[in-house]
Amino acid sequence: MIGLYRPGTSLLHRLPAGAKLLLLMAAVIVILILVRRPVDVAVALAGVTAAYALAGFGPRVLVAQLRPLLWMILIIAAFQVWLTTPARATVVCGVLLVTVGAAGLVTLTTRVTAMLDTVGRALGPLRRVGVDPDRVGLLLALTIRLVPVLTDIVREVSEARKARGLQWSIAALATPVVVRALRTADALSDSLVARGVDDGVENDRDDGVDDGVENDHDDGDGLCDGDDDDR
Repeated sequence: MIGLYRPGTSLLHRLPAGAKLLLLMAAVIVILILVRRPVDVAVALAGVTAAYALAGFGPRVLVAQLRPLLWMILIIAAFQVWLTTPARATVVCGVLLVTVGAAGLVTLTTRVTAMLDTVGRALGPLRRVGVDPDRVGLLLALTIRLVPVLTDIVREVSEARKARGLQWSIAALATPVVVRALRTADALSDSLVARGVDDGVENDRDDGVDDGVENDHDDGDGLCDGDDDDR
């Protein structure tokens, strides 16, 4: 499943997270530039399959990474065939599948903590312009974690839709998925608040307001004390 690390001792597992992210970016750029024909898609897909084998994963693992994209790929392919040509549809969908497969291999062979540490170090210099690397790292971690969660939601809703005989109803799939996704987001938000995310900022604001009010009251008490003394 996308986003879940699988322990191993392969060369890809031992590579630093930063090196794998750079290799992924380079591979995606090369794929976008060079893949122009269906035969190029076949070569790129063979390369990704070989990379999975090098990491100790079989074709079944690669298929598991790509399965959640099935419906989107079918829709994109239909539009591409209608607007362009079948060859162009093959290239567009093939590039999407290959890049997602390559990204899935990085997450399969890299611990999330290592990836977040790498991103945090890379974004460290941007603190000077107001970027919070810790917040970006948290966002990345949540994104990676929610990919399999949303995949499970789509799978469960799809199975329930088939059980009700509504397998061809888009509304029967989209509406429950959106509702459950929003509920998951609300639950995640409540969980983060309960764990004190951003409490530092809120406490600073509260302290500033309270201190100012308290100081005003103290000044007022001082005046009152002075008046009492005069009296």
